[in-house]
Amino acid sequence: MPTALITGASRGLGAAIARELAPTHDLLLGARSAESLTDILRELPGATPWPVELTDYDAVATACAPIEQLNVLVNNAGVADLDTIAESSVEQWKRTLEANVVAVAELTRLLLPALRSSGGHVIMINSGAGLNARAGWGSYAASKFALRAFSDVLREEEPSLRVTSVHPGRTDTDMQRAIVAGEGNEYRPEKYIRPTTVARAVRDIVDTPKDAHCTEVVLKVR
Repeated sequence: MPTALITGASRGLGAAIARELAPTHDLLLGARSAESLTDILRELPGATPWPVELTDYDAVATACAPIEQLNVLVNNAGVADLDTIAESSVEQWKRTLEANVVAVAELTRLLLPALRSSGGHVIMINSGAGLNARAGWGSYAASKFALRAFSDVLREEEPSLRVTSVHPGRTDTDMQRAIVAGEGNEYRPEKYIRPTTVARAVRDIVDTPKDAHCTEVVLKVR
């Protein structure tokens, strides 16, 4: 079976994508720690844990070294630390840009030989904030705009690969709960896109026949 590596796979959207791809792919499930993968590995016993802190670049290089072929890379892991520009700190900007852009770029770079060898597919889980910036979302939106630019450049530089940016609207995850709490609002999950819906879109992207290149998918809350 083809192999897929999914970062941020321990819960939420990453776990939903893992469940969707499990029937047809050998899975490498990325997370910061082995312990955080316990539940999803119990659910998907055929998957392989791939615990590594993505901003520890020496550790990432070591973890990537044994991977010789990779069919699908889903860059899903990221952070959302929201504040106004006036209230944002240098540390917040650095943390957000490193997690959402720099770590993604380095992981992808390290895996390029494995992706090239299989004519692989890189899927970037971006955000609606990567298309439209809003007040209070400065560092996060900047990171997602940058991730979109990275995806566009990668697509141009690596013509043997398919590169897809996925831009979901606000999705029912633990991250969304934290965002809504920070906004001081009541959390109502029915207002948001289900993780399974985004995962199904990823499934459809992966299944797109080789004669087409799906470059961008936008999912909006109805």
